[in-house]
Amino acid sequence: MADPGMSVTPYWELTFDADGDVDGPERDRLLAQVTEHGVRDLIVFAHGWNNDRSGATALYRRFFAPIPRLAPKARLGYVGVIWPSMRFSDEPIPDFPKSVAAVEAEAVPRPALDKDTRRALLEAFPGRAPVIDQLARMLDERPTGEQGLTEFGRLVRLLADGERPGMGDTGEDGEPAVLTGDPANACDEFAEALAAVGSPGAPAGFGIPNPWDGAKELLRQATYYAMKRRAGTVGEHGLGPLLGQLAQAAPGVRVHLAGHSFGGRLVAFALLGLTDGVRTVKSVTLLQGAFSHYAFADRLPQDAHRAGALKDRQGRIDGPLVCCHSHFDSALGTFYPLASRLAGDDRSCAGGEIAAVLGPRWGAMGHDGVQAVPDTARLDLAAALGGALPASGCVNVDAAAVVRRGGPPAGAHSDILHPELARVVLAAGRIA
Repeated sequence: MADPGMSVTPYWELTFDADGDVDGPERDRLLAQVTEHGVRDLIVFAHGWNNDRSGATALYRRFFAPIPRLAPKARLGYVGVIWPSMRFSDEPIPDFPKSVAAVEAEAVPRPALDKDTRRALLEAFPGRAPVIDQLARMLDERPTGEQGLTEFGRLVRLLADGERPGMGDTGEDGEPAVLTGDPANACDEFAEALAAVGSPGAPAGFGIPNPWDGAKELLRQATYYAMKRRAGTVGEHGLGPLLGQLAQAAPGVRVHLAGHSFGGRLVAFALLGLTDGVRTVKSVTLLQGAFSHYAFADRLPQDAHRAGALKDRQGRIDGPLVCCHSHFDSALGTFYPLASRLAGDDRSCAGGEIAAVLGPRWGAMGHDGVQAVPDTARLDLAAALGGALPASGCVNVDAAAVVRRGGPPAGAHSDILHPELARVVLAAGRIA
């Protein structure tokens, strides 16, 4: 249970595989010990894109650290969810040391896959080593002509092939353009987007972007799409049923779910797998959630006959669903909507924020909050922390006052290590 390097106690970890199966001994320890430790409020946090257990644990250590001081009289317990996600190692994360790959990318910008990212890809997609090697070679060599980009796109699709489909956010037909569209066109648009956000390796000035500048982003977004689907599977088939077991083993424990990025999708989809009648989940807090802002919608604005995959599931929470968002998150404001678009829309996205150009259909929770849910409250961070946070329903909290740092291409997406956000989790759960 106790990690000697963890900032809080009692602390447990729950490790899930890609199908949502939980590590049995870890589950049994939590179920047996949470009552023994006198825990009344249990904060369960799920990381987003991340490469290893040590990185996830470091995130939890830093995020949890101010909570005992903020709620000194609360009887708190903490759970860190570990699930098989990945990130590209050249992406800087605010408040963490830059990886070697990130430093090298700044010094000598190039699209080639660094060794840490290649290792992460091999772990995330076992059995795909030949495909990953060929993708790395093509990023280095940049073969001329559209045929090279077509082959690169085929390999990207092959890499993600075999991932458990899972459930989409809105139930719409089709797959994103990163998996079904014309690879050359997708690489063109990603190259334009990289130039718009000033990403390392993108051409400066008024030069025409080379589509190979966007090829690595095509790979990144296709990989993240697979991780997004995986997060839903782990939430629905793993964490959700486990929360039902926890309610039986420790019915007096109040559970508070929090998730960053795809971890936000994980904890949200846990509401789908939650056993009927379980009312122990007292709050859900999404930090820069990387899934559709229409996931909880009663009706989709573009199709009134469809609803979000999580329609009415906020009603399974005996408390509020709080969605923290920031317009400084370029991972969600620029690349998420471009990658999430269905194939067949060939509008150019140069010359402005992608979310604004494409319109709201492709937006993400962490960029502009929950959409198309009646009576959703909208607050800024100061108001949310000043006592205005509703006790139930969906609540959008504009966290741009603190979630604002980070370089391209992700922007402020990972800028979540702020005591103000820890206070939001406490306020959402009415934890004194």
